Amino acid sequence: MSETSESEPGVAEQTQVEHVDFDALEALLGDRVTSRENHINAEGFVIRPNEVQSVLGTLKREAGFDHLSLLTAQEYADRYESIYHLTKYADRSQELSVVVPADKENPVSESAAPIYKTAEWHEREAYDLVGIEYVGHPDLRRILLPETWQGHPLGLDYDQDKPQIVTLKEHVNPLTDTQHRTESQSKADENSNSGSDTMFLNIGPHHPATHGVLHLKTVLDGEQVADVEPDIGYLHRCEEQMCQDKNYRYEIMPYPDRWDYTANMPNEWAYARTAEALADIEVPEYAQILRTMAVEFGRIMGHMLALGTFALDVYGDFTAIFMYSVRDREIVQNILEDLTGQRMMFNYFRLGGVVWDLPEPREEWFDKVRDFLDELPEHVEEYHDLMTGNEIFQKRTVDTGVINAETAKAYGCTGPVARASGIDYDLRRDDPYGYYDELDWNVVTEPYGDNYARLLVRMQEVEESAKIIEQCLDLLEDWPEDERTIQSNVPRTIKPDPDTEVYRAVEAAKGEMGVYIRSDGTSQPARFKIRSPCFNNLHSLEAMATGEYVPDLVASLGSLDIVLGSVDR
Repeated sequence: MSETSESEPGVAEQTQVEHVDFDALEALLGDRVTSRENHINAEGFVIRPNEVQSVLGTLKREAGFDHLSLLTAQEYADRYESIYHLTKYADRSQELSVVVPADKENPVSESAAPIYKTAEWHEREAYDLVGIEYVGHPDLRRILLPETWQGHPLGLDYDQDKPQIVTLKEHVNPLTDTQHRTESQSKADENSNSGSDTMFLNIGPHHPATHGVLHLKTVLDGEQVADVEPDIGYLHRCEEQMCQDKNYRYEIMPYPDRWDYTANMPNEWAYARTAEALADIEVPEYAQILRTMAVEFGRIMGHMLALGTFALDVYGDFTAIFMYSVRDREIVQNILEDLTGQRMMFNYFRLGGVVWDLPEPREEWFDKVRDFLDELPEHVEEYHDLMTGNEIFQKRTVDTGVINAETAKAYGCTGPVARASGIDYDLRRDDPYGYYDELDWNVVTEPYGDNYARLLVRMQEVEESAKIIEQCLDLLEDWPEDERTIQSNVPRTIKPDPDTEVYRAVEAAKGEMGVYIRSDGTSQPARFKIRSPCFNNLHSLEAMATGEYVPDLVASLGSLDIVLGSVDR
């Protein structure tokens, strides 16, 4: 372990592009690549808008880019642009951006949905907020805003002061029209083997099992789910626009805590990692350890809440399991309150490090943390006795909500949802950042892909997080006092070079949390795009719930551990 001083602030993260032979990829695609761009995380191949499926299909089938992490849509003064951020589940170090410009007056591009299932929701969001139309998309309509919304909020000419006027006919009850049938209901009737009529059932948006304001448009064939469509956007706050109006150094960092407010510490790292790569900011080694430890506390917080609410969803156990999990979550919150001064919106990260060191007296805080870690194995065993060893719980979760690895990849699933389907993918190991590659810990996977496996992965990850925290404590205790550098020297005003682009991600409690930033030479981002793991994971609900009963649908939704603040942003 190298020591870091004020004069030697640390080492900036190295880009992963050396792992990719971009010349070979360009040769594979031939004249379909019109030019190349240099992004910090990976090169960008510029292609024609009518060759999206051809190019992405070749990259997926022949080059192995099977993970569409994110689609970033944006408007320039002379064009629109879609960027497909590609990587591989088997090798996260290989990244590639596919850049698709579209005409300024007629922003039309070919849809990637036939190649990547997850592109369906991403392109709907791009259409909704930016205004690009995707030809060949199976269901191109708004996803975060109401269908009656006028204009596209992230477009350059959007008038934020213009009132939204909705005619009365838009509020007519569709069920009064006997000719009206939802697309989901019609599709379900066509696929029904029984030939019976289906029933349309609304679940939510205000329902305790939806984990927030989520509306599930559910079609039942008898007692089984024939189709389910998550209707999101009730908690949309246009966080991306707000971040674009703030400066890099001080004003953006408080916002990530609000994307996923149940396990929010990793979100701060998602922004910090991206901005630090954008502005070439180094982070001291001591601060990296503090970050790693704090984020693992955040992961335990998130998994404890997921465990308790899942028990509540499956068999309504409020008095025992839910309260026990909240008890352990409260202990972690007390620890983080001592560290950060906050219980919910921690705002602990700063570009170049963290806001302050461990609380004094350090020995008392170390003892408090070690007491928690010493008690945790007994508490985890208690959860296993109450849940995973419970016959009723097993009957409700084993072999329900099953999603296999290939389907999970198609939907862009990450985190415990992906790892419970046997996908060995974790950014802490596969795209190392912080201090993770210096510590001893394991990536947890389960092969079964059901509701039970997703809970099992989270419970085992709590134990792995405890191992990471304990190693961080040992390092922090022994760190020389005069070398405890918590921040590097960062300019008061950060102004990256114009048209510098980067996408970076971290392993949050719910999966891959990423941020794309494009700079324009000012102290504020020209484009700020958030990649939410909950957004992708929720999309997969339709695959795991079809053919199940309504209680199994509720269990499947709970097993995803979504939070609507992260889905809607």
